Amino acid sequence: MKVVLRNPRREIDVATPRNVAQLLTDLDVVPESVLVIRNDTLVTRDERLREDDVVEIRPVVSGGAR
Repeated sequence: MKVVLRNPRREIDVATPRNVAQLLTDLDVVPESVLVIRNDTLVTRDERLREDDVVEIRPVVSGGAR
């Protein structure tokens, strides 16, 4: 499966099968700090990933009024 990471942007290939939680653990990513998008759809940590998936991991960014 292809995984696209942001900040900095890079792409890696990862073996499957695994779920989102396992992927984040293997990549040493804190689950609460990112959104995981599979084929343009937001997914939860228990979603099973497949070999033909394209997964994007985006950092959560928050802001507020000045």
